[in-house]
Order: sequence, then C-alpha cells, then structure tokens
Amino acid sequence: MTTPEWSLIDSHCHLDHPRMEFSPEVLVQRAVDAGVRQLITIESGWTLEDNERIVEIARHHPEVHAVIGVHPHDAQEVTDALLEGIRRMSAAAEVVGIGEAGLDFHYDNSPRMEQEEVFRRWIRLAREENLPLVVHSRSAEKETLAAFDEEAPGDAGVIIHCFSGSAEFADACLERGFFLSIPGIITFKKAGDLPEVARRMPLERMLIETDSPYLAPVPYRGGLNEPAHVAHVARFIAELRGMEIGELAAATTANAKRVFRLPEIE
Repeated sequence: MTTPEWSLIDSHCHLDHPRMEFSPEVLVQRAVDAGVRQLITIESGWTLEDNERIVEIARHHPEVHAVIGVHPHDAQEVTDALLEGIRRMSAAAEVVGIGEAGLDFHYDNSPRMEQEEVFRRWIRLAREENLPLVVHSRSAEKETLAAFDEEAPGDAGVIIHCFSGSAEFADACLERGFFLSIPGIITFKKAGDLPEVARRMPLERMLIETDSPYLAPVPYRGGLNEPAHVAHVARFIAELRGMEIGELAAATTANAKRVFRLPEIE
C-alpha cells in the first residue's frame, strides 16, 4: 500500500472497544498506512480501569492520544470518587480531553435528570482542568445548548462529536465557537441535514472522525469501522465542498491539532 501524500487525524475512535476486529497495535498501523497520522481514542467503558486502559494504549503509541470520561449512557454510574479519579488522571501527558460527555435522550440508558446533572459536572471539570470537552448529543439539542449556556465551558474548546443533528443545532454550536466532528454518516443516503451542514460550515471549525467500531462509511457500511476509514469521510466531504482532499486534510488536521493541542509526530 502506498501511503498518501496528505495526512489525517481521526478525532474520535474507540481502540479498546470489544467489537474491534483487530488489536490497537494493528489498528494504529493500518491507520498510519492509510494516511491517518494521529488518533484520538475515547473511553469505551465507565470505570477508572476502563479509562486507564486507553491512557496506557496512548502511552505505548505516540500516534494515539486519550480522551477520558464517561458516556451519558452510564451517567448513573458517576460518583464523586469517579470524577475525582478522572480529574487526577487528566494530568497525564497522554490525555488531551474530557469525554465523551453529554446527553442521550434517544436511548435513555440513564435517567435524564442524572444525565443533565452529570453533564454539567463534566463541563465544569473540563473548564477547571483547561481541557477540551468531547460531547455526545442525541435527541437532546435544546438541553445540550442549555447546559452550556448555564455552565460556561471555558476556553479550551468544545467538540460536538459524531455530528448528525439539525442545521439549526449546527448553527447554534458554531455561534458558540464549538467544533463539529463529521462522521461516516455523511456518506449514507439518508444523512439528514449533515451534507448541507458540512458543505457550508466554516472549514476552520470542522473535524472528521470514524467513531469506530460504529458507523462505517460507504463502501464499508454494515461492517466494522476502524480509524483507517476516516479517509473515506474526508474524500466525501472534499467532493461536497468542491475542493481537493489534500486541502481538506490539511485544514481538519490543523483544527484537531489546535483544539486538542497535539504534538507533532515525526
């Protein structure tokens, strides 16, 4: 395989997820071979041990950086002790963000009131630790914005991951200075407002991601996703915007480096 001249960053993947077909070592190498120079891996569980595992993966792979926290599905599991454990862990050099935090009123795996209270606590923790916050928002656009308006998120940055919301939600997030991370959903026939959002949003606020092992883009839809597939997301968006993939790769890479404060990789 010939490595592309351009390089990409997968801003959201789950290297330790039990559904992943390959080990983190293999996934990282496959990504690098496909032109993905850096990866942001997110916790796949809610315990401190789960979060420590992805920090350890990042520690062994200079291309990988960790975002630690608890998914809103597991908000009911969050305790004061767990939050303090995440706070302490966030000082590690491998940790570049807090998350994925947020609200999921589609599945309601945790009670909504608990989700909202815990989300506010994550916003405060990210602000206090001066780390960007990676946000999951599903069927909760109004509530997500309300939480941010009530809890000032600080200056480190907010990333709305796996963005697939309405154009109105996109505009509201962009007005607040947030980044939108575009997933493989954009390649689907039924992608809602996402193609239009990706076409017209400011390029300096765009990230791209796989959310692997979920949401494999066309031509892999229906199978397992992996970080190497983020190139298909980039190519699709570049065609939508009428630009070269190298230009889009350079912009989204620069954005990811800026918001996550990533080091240069040799």
